[in-house]
Amino acid sequence: MSERFIELKSQQLVYYVSRFLRGRLAHNELHIFIWDTLEEWSQFDLLAGAPGSLKEQVFWHLMHQLEYWPACRLQHDHQLRRSIQDCLNFLRGTGRCPLNCIGVRP
Repeated sequence: MSERFIELKSQQLVYYVSRFLRGRLAHNELHIFIWDTLEEWSQFDLLAGAPGSLKEQVFWHLMHQLEYWPACRLQHDHQLRRSIQDCLNFLRGTGRCPLNCIGVRP
């Protein structure tokens, strides 16, 4: 069940973040998507902690990064954007698992 959730939400996350990075989605809309996703996740009766797969680990890492950094940093910090793009590529299935990607379940 959690694998299906991560698969579906990863696709949606890629869509939302890609639009945000291109300036086609307001940060507030991205923030709402993230919190809606967290609310949906809370409906599962799963333990917090280690994710079940690399994809889930990258998913939670990216979700954390998007909430941790302010919008201006997400938009203008080239190193951060590269890191986010690496996560997006992995979630799309077109890249390798990013290094130093530490994601845990909420």
